Amino acid sequence: MDTIRNMKTFVAVVDTGGFTKAAHQLSTTPPVISRSVTELEGHLRTRLLNRTTRRVALTEAGQRYLERCREILASVAAAEAEASDAHAIPAGTIRIHATPSIGQNYVIPAIAAYQARYPEVTVDLTLSQHVPDLLEEGYDVAIRLSPDALPDSNFISHHLGAIRTVLCAAPHYLEVHGMPRTVKDLASHACLQLALPMFASDRWLLMGPDGEREFQLPASRFKVNMSEAMAAALHEGMGIGTLPTLAIRSALRAGSLVRVLPDYHLQELNVYALYASRQYLDAKIRTWIQFARKWITYAIRADELVIAGTPGHDVEPGLPRTTASVRDGGPADFARPVSTMPVLNAR
Repeated sequence: MDTIRNMKTFVAVVDTGGFTKAAHQLSTTPPVISRSVTELEGHLRTRLLNRTTRRVALTEAGQRYLERCREILASVAAAEAEASDAHAIPAGTIRIHATPSIGQNYVIPAIAAYQARYPEVTVDLTLSQHVPDLLEEGYDVAIRLSPDALPDSNFISHHLGAIRTVLCAAPHYLEVHGMPRTVKDLASHACLQLALPMFASDRWLLMGPDGEREFQLPASRFKVNMSEAMAAALHEGMGIGTLPTLAIRSALRAGSLVRVLPDYHLQELNVYALYASRQYLDAKIRTWIQFARKWITYAIRADELVIAGTPGHDVEPGLPRTTASVRDGGPADFARPVSTMPVLNAR
């Protein structure tokens, strides 16, 4: 039995004063209305209406039940309106997962800009190297890094850009040990290992003007699993290491780190936004995805320009410009202030 439907029918009969008028109001037939009320009375084992050929009248039990029906139907209507608003108006809490480097450099500044536009949205952000199960762990969106295209799955993914990883070192290290001129020269240097799941731990695959070059890493005295820690080690002059461009843009600009073998870079890492479903997507998730696709995509491209040494120009035709320099944000309506940009050499 559809109790809510039968409640609505019962209330309509009382409000209109008869089965025929109720049928007209609900776009159905009097026999359907009669069966619905009879089914409700049978379920309750109570007569709700006294019927004559001319009119219907509430019983005492029917009067009490009518008041409860109105309360219940009003609550149902409010719940339906709230659920519909969730599809239309961004509000509530969104749970996002990202790796620490992506989170600190792109996701947090993007969230700050997003919440300025949608103040009713609360963000619960988790940063870790762990690759989460979105459904099992209750995340709405994950910002993922992958050297390859993501495999087919039941999740929806959007490509936000690609980040290069480059070789770098502190100037005072290079003053003492010299600047490598070829890939082979790296063998005589202290090569620090950045242990991330997407990279081989025992070698560097370098892309350059002569194609792909493989450099087998010598035994290292230092290995770490976070870009921020690798940056700190490089600033201390411990050797030559690899870092994604997002982690060194400020250090390169300040001169506290310099590129080593600048014609080479390691394999690019693709950045994806991943979420569970496209159908009936909650407004806060839909708007965050739309916002991230513009804001983070622009920021990644802008940082690549900084690394390339040509700030202030679009990477490709059609990329929106901002009145601020490229290093300071995204398109004009997604711009971030300079203070939100991480400065690794200040840590």
